[in-house]
Amino acid sequence: HLTLTQSGGGSVQAGGSLRLSCTASGDTRAMNCWGWWRQVPGKEREGVAAIRTASNSPWYGDAGLGRFVISQDASRTTVYLQMNRLKDEDTAMYYCAAGLCGDRMLQLPDFKFWGQGAQVTVSS
Repeated sequence: HLTLTQSGGGSVQAGGSLRLSCTASGDTRAMNCWGWWRQVPGKEREGVAAIRTASNSPWYGDAGLGRFVISQDASRTTVYLQMNRLKDEDTAMYYCAAGLCGDRMLQLPDFKFWGQGAQVTVSS
């Protein structure tokens, strides 16, 4: 079992940056990838970015491509999401997740463990 603890988030003006962090504790053999997802009320959870823990290979969904960067620390127990040039439409609850990813990344069913969520609010 894994417990994921998030930090970061908050309010920022459009064009600004924020960094989210998420640390795993427990049996890390239960995961081979990290993911960041976001959700706004009334909409489905959207994949932002993912990274394979062993290869450090990132993958970006449409939401994260071009402006966001996913990374992990050397111990592979903490993942980061650097969000740059934020827009109003990036306002959402952001969740980190961990699981066992297959050939295709950012598949929601692969992520079994979730952080508590962090609100990101972007205002113009």
